[in-house]
Amino acid sequence: MNSIDKVNKLSKSDFISIFGNVFEKTEWIAQKSYDSKPYKNFEELFSKMMEVFENSNKENHIKILNAHPDLAVEKKLTKDSKNEQKNASLNQCTDEEFIEFKKLNEEYKKKFGFPFIIAVKGKNKEEILNSFRQRITNNINLEFEEAKKQVKKIASFRL
Repeated sequence: MNSIDKVNKLSKSDFISIFGNVFEKTEWIAQKSYDSKPYKNFEELFSKMMEVFENSNKENHIKILNAHPDLAVEKKLTKDSKNEQKNASLNQCTDEEFIEFKKLNEEYKKKFGFPFIIAVKGKNKEEILNSFRQRITNNINLEFEEAKKQVKKIASFRL
């Protein structure tokens, strides 16, 4: 899609199909954003999607966080997540790295109740692991805010 005019002419189902995974497996943000068409530009569309996300309640934020996959694991990933993790070489972990990712994923979820989320674009495995090791020491409030911040970064890369 290269033109906001084309976006504005999309049917609701096509709009949701294209933008429903900007926020991982969260079509309802695209559904709510559709109702605000027409958009002047992509920045306005993105701003609306961010507004819908920000104005969501804590329960919906947690659902969005939990829609994200664990890092560096063999699970069914969305096309976007698969490409993002592949570009960060998370599909090429050594056995030791894979074991550490698995351990950190489990510990993090147990502590916070949602998966570790990081916008991996432009990062390598070591940077991601270092961030993982540091953030697992955060308190729940700090980490909840950091996870939401990362979700917004991921959404900005996807749109």
